[in-house]
Amino acid sequence: MKYFPLYLKMDKIKVLIVGGGNIATEKLEKILDFTTDITIISPFICDKAREYIEKNNLPFLMRKYINNDIKEFDIIVVAVDDLTLQKEIFEECKVYNKLCNSVDSVDYCNFIFPAYIKKGGLTVSISTSGKSPAVAKHVKKYIGEKIPDDIEEFLNYMDNLRNSLPKGKERMEYLSNLASEYFQNIGKEGENKK
Repeated sequence: MKYFPLYLKMDKIKVLIVGGGNIATEKLEKILDFTTDITIISPFICDKAREYIEKNNLPFLMRKYINNDIKEFDIIVVAVDDLTLQKEIFEECKVYNKLCNSVDSVDYCNFIFPAYIKKGGLTVSISTSGKSPAVAKHVKKYIGEKIPDDIEEFLNYMDNLRNSLPKGKERMEYLSNLASEYFQNIGKEGENKK
């Protein structure tokens, strides 16, 4: 199976998580890095999920999933062990053209969650197309250790420059050279090295 890497603007995207256990909580934690427009439906909730719900004032419906619950949402995450329910929600998502991820059931997904590193405005995603989450985890660790601690400061500096200089080839070349110098100097100066 092939997956197209895509970064989605989340400011008008509504997310529904069906499930309230540990796996649902892991997905909730990841999605919270990008939006708080998340609703949870589950007949039970684990303590960690409850903490996230309370801290972020998220809507939580303590009940079982009901047909058509997905209608108002754009992305649906099904984090339950019930394969029949996963299939039902996935089929419903196809009818309504919704993005669906059923945890650990590739047959009932039209997208997957990559491993990712987020440091301020920098997000790096890693995927093995579902072949080995363990490998993705170690690639994430390897790459994460290479990213300088001050990357957010540098990104802000570059953003300010980009917005203050006139568009064109000269700006592109100048910014590219600055980025190249920044990465060449990592390790040479103690402040950039982890």
